[in-house]
Amino acid sequence: MFSDFAFGIFQESIDTYHIKDDVYQSFTNPYPKDKIEHLLYRKNWIDTVQWHYEDIIRDPAIDPVDALDLKRKIDASNQDRTDLVEYIDSYFLQKYQSVQAKENATINTESPAWAIDRLSILALKIYHMQEEVNRTDASADHIQKCSDKLAVLLEQKKDLSTAIDQLLTDIEAGNKYMKVYKQMKMYNDEELNPVLRGQKG
Repeated sequence: MFSDFAFGIFQESIDTYHIKDDVYQSFTNPYPKDKIEHLLYRKNWIDTVQWHYEDIIRDPAIDPVDALDLKRKIDASNQDRTDLVEYIDSYFLQKYQSVQAKENATINTESPAWAIDRLSILALKIYHMQEEVNRTDASADHIQKCSDKLAVLLEQKKDLSTAIDQLLTDIEAGNKYMKVYKQMKMYNDEELNPVLRGQKG
């Protein structure tokens, strides 16, 4: 199933990141550029680095200049994340381009890649909640609460994986069809963001 395949790559990315556990470490993609594995690994690496950016920026003692620099890194990371989702959807559009949608085919509320995006974030939640469960310096109450949360996350993984695989099966069978809209984010565009537009010239 594609969801298991993708989740395994997400776990590989997360495990590799945490060897150094440093947002400034260099990135190397172990998969060839023409493979979907390459996109999935890169997608999760972006999510993993951003996860830790979000931890750092919440430090109450963070220097304001460092916080502004980090906020801009988070903005850039969000744009990279969106770009990767669109690349992954392009992969599915190409894969299923010859499928003839049935007359009564329906469209899904989100594209396959945006569902896979949620699976990538879920992989991170599971990893870090498991870390909390494994802590030896936490109270029994904390560990129990985190164990309960981990059980919910694992149930979410099962349900989301099932939904992703069913969506791909339905697209392949012509029961659903893909229609992808570019995100058209406005705040990074100097023609659409009035603050940036005012700085031109």
